[in-house]
Amino acid sequence: MSKFDLVIIGTGPGGYVCAIRAAQLGMRVAVVEKRQRDGRPAHGGTCLNVGCIPSKALLHASEKYAQTANGLAEMGIGVGKPKLDLAAMQGFKDKGVRGNVDGIDYLFKKNGIEVFAGTGTITAKGVVEVAGADDKTVKLEAANIVIATGSRAAELPGIDIDEKQIVTSTGALELKKVPGHMVIIGGGVIGLELGSVWQRLGAKVTVIEYLDQILPGMDSDIVKQFQRSLKKQGFTFKLSSKVLAVEKAGRKRKVMFEGVKTGKAGELEADIVLVAIGRVPFTEGLGLEELGIGKDNRGRIDVDEHYQTSVAGIYAIGDVIRGPMLAHKAEEEGVALAEHLAGQKPHVNYDLIPGVVYTQPEIAAVGATQEELKKAGIEYRVGKFPFMANGRARVSHGTEGFVKLLADARTDRVLGVHIMGANASEMIHEAAVLMEFGGSSEDMARTCHAHPTLSEAVKEAALDADKRALHI
Repeated sequence: MSKFDLVIIGTGPGGYVCAIRAAQLGMRVAVVEKRQRDGRPAHGGTCLNVGCIPSKALLHASEKYAQTANGLAEMGIGVGKPKLDLAAMQGFKDKGVRGNVDGIDYLFKKNGIEVFAGTGTITAKGVVEVAGADDKTVKLEAANIVIATGSRAAELPGIDIDEKQIVTSTGALELKKVPGHMVIIGGGVIGLELGSVWQRLGAKVTVIEYLDQILPGMDSDIVKQFQRSLKKQGFTFKLSSKVLAVEKAGRKRKVMFEGVKTGKAGELEADIVLVAIGRVPFTEGLGLEELGIGKDNRGRIDVDEHYQTSVAGIYAIGDVIRGPMLAHKAEEEGVALAEHLAGQKPHVNYDLIPGVVYTQPEIAAVGATQEELKKAGIEYRVGKFPFMANGRARVSHGTEGFVKLLADARTDRVLGVHIMGANASEMIHEAAVLMEFGGSSEDMARTCHAHPTLSEAVKEAALDADKRALHI
């Protein structure tokens, strides 16, 4: 039996970052990974292999395709009608994934982290058994064990996923041809991002959402304008609609639904049906029940403020515990846990976890929404600035969207920032840093921003919170 200071089950963003930080702090670390690619452990979890990274590769490539088809002529660039080579585009995606997987493998070797390929089960306190593909079992002894097994796509009862015509995000990333009609069940981030990919490449896209708006939980001003933008791009929406069944219809699939309030029935014929109703923690086969480790009513592992389960020495981070199912949230928890085990005093500010939708335009947000502030009875001021009034946006075909800043009416402390526009995912971080240090809208307004940049819109929104924006 090999002995370690720390054994981590799962090498997704939370697990592999936790391993690296622990190794940096002098611990002897082992990781267990069951996912395989080309006969080797495929590190990076869902995010790197079948989630964040491959989806961003296809979003980037499809955006370039759409821009070539529709957006270059007005800039004086004539290229003719672009030809889609989907196999090559998928190859571009896969190459990026492989490079990132290899990068994590390199980091493990650099930091002296031992890798065990197979499925890990906690058989007793301080013991992990790894069942490999060769039917051999290896026992690892550890002072501390971390569960970082991530999540899987949620399924709808009665709808069988085959990853060919009825797909999750995994299957939607591997399509061999552009569907004529893609029906997406769920109007959240994953469905809208993948719908954007295939809509740009030529698919008709219809989104069926149970609630009365897409992107539930996001700022309503942003959501309303964003939905209008997607409609212009060609999306069709069926809101307040409940999917009842998906049946075979020759070579296609028939999606039957009804109005949540009206009960009015409808049906759609689709080439591909994408089920994107969220994700659920993956905790099967870990031995939690036998150990008496508790879970909440959503299947998430119960942990204390230091990520420890009800069994001392066994911890959990990332998608398997409460909080947003985001890769960067898992990374922060991985670092915090490693530092806690080393005797340090880390902290994760869960109020300031940025959220991003990587469509075009992008959406990025950090902090509270206007609706949340109203519900909490907090008085606030609003500053808004449209990209239409931003010089850089006007000359780079990026005028769609705006920045919205929410500041405490009494203290001026920034409570939330919401951006819809090009490069929103990169601009949100100055707001996150400001808010982490308790900054005010005045602090943002008096910080010099380079000209011409899209980020000037963030400064102008801060100025507008005091009704003194300069360019509107």
